[in-house]
Amino acid sequence: MTRIPLPTAFLRLPLAHRGYHDHSKGVIENSPSAFRAAIAAGYGIELDVQRSADDVPIVFHDDDMDRLTDLSGDFRSFTASELGRTVLRGGSDRIPTLKEVLALVAGRVPLLVEIKENWNTMEDTDGVLEKAVAEALAGYDGPVAVMAFNPHCVAHMARLAPNVPRGLTTEAYDPVLNAPIPADVCARLRAIPDYDRTGSSFISHQVSDLGRPRVAELRAQGAIILCWTVRSAKDEAMARKVAHNITFEGYAAPFPA
Repeated sequence: MTRIPLPTAFLRLPLAHRGYHDHSKGVIENSPSAFRAAIAAGYGIELDVQRSADDVPIVFHDDDMDRLTDLSGDFRSFTASELGRTVLRGGSDRIPTLKEVLALVAGRVPLLVEIKENWNTMEDTDGVLEKAVAEALAGYDGPVAVMAFNPHCVAHMARLAPNVPRGLTTEAYDPVLNAPIPADVCARLRAIPDYDRTGSSFISHQVSDLGRPRVAELRAQGAIILCWTVRSAKDEAMARKVAHNITFEGYAAPFPA
């Protein structure tokens, strides 16, 4: 399977986790304001995409509405229209679609799209969200890449958008912290066995687990190593000993010389 390399912009610009958000200033994660702030600061952007009840790709992280909105219940029980009218708590932004964010970013900074589908079970998906993401990205003029914790999502993207760079979001997979993912599935994923099968060109690995030998092995084989989520200059200094670039939040990440 052909690997599509990450554009060099993904190695030059730190990636703002869910945009360059600051709740104290009303700039909420995964919001248009957070994405505009990242662009203004010159950072790349990492964001999350889920599907609405009517299968529209929506930029939102949580499985439920409670933490980020004044509504409650399963995120996927709401239609795109309903979500588009929902204000993110603490700010004035409404929940955007992926297409709206693509139009906002318009290729000005690199955009790393994390697809969140069956990420709490790691079961295969029906490909509906992946197809909708591929359609949204078709013709997008700018540096963009996709990734997912669920390797099945990445495999679907290899088929549906073969020319879009793709990678795996990876971590230590503690079976307690990652419940309800079965312990045997956690053990399998911990070894990052799907890198070749999915034609990935990068991983984005948990920053506290960057010392894992498999990460070094993949880097030696030519994989680009990104990481999540750096929250201080001290942690960044440690991360950059292994990772080519960082995903960060909570501070102003410096630009590499």
